[in-house]
Amino acid sequence: MPRGARGEEGVSARAWSVPLAISDVSEAGRHFDLVADAQARAAVATLAGLAALPRLEASFDVSRRGRGGLHVVGRVSATAVQTCVVTLEPLENEVDEDIDIAFVPAAASSFDEHVGEVEVPLEDAPEPLIGGAIDLGAIATEFLILGLDPYPRKPDVVFETPPAGDEPAHPFAALAELKKGQGGGQR
Repeated sequence: MPRGARGEEGVSARAWSVPLAISDVSEAGRHFDLVADAQARAAVATLAGLAALPRLEASFDVSRRGRGGLHVVGRVSATAVQTCVVTLEPLENEVDEDIDIAFVPAAASSFDEHVGEVEVPLEDAPEPLIGGAIDLGAIATEFLILGLDPYPRKPDVVFETPPAGDEPAHPFAALAELKKGQGGGQR
């Protein structure tokens, strides 16, 4: 997970932006059910390299974490149209990813205070809370992209390699033939 990728800077440039300030979360926490509109889905599809994104939804429970932090638990689900790596035809895939992220204030001393003296693996370390806000749309987008199949393939499609006896010409074969035709021996 890219550290600090979900901070407040650049929010307007994001494909799907649903900013949430820490001051908007009560001590009891808040629940969010988000559904991306057509414009946001098109922008996320472009960002993710998808042919289309007919459905993108996210559900979050956001609660306070310590002094000045947030804890986000939820799920992102989507219908993504990818391109089959074998046939190059459109392929519809369902994505369903769990989300569980802790955010702490970005100041180094505060960050260390929340992590403590215990060595925490990088993937389990809390994310920095930049500008006192997070972006739920950016979080959903990031987990959607992480959940995509990097090599989508239609069911029962098999890539067949050419027979071993048929060696394809190397990239400079045409140049070698041209050189032979011009009496291109050694000079």
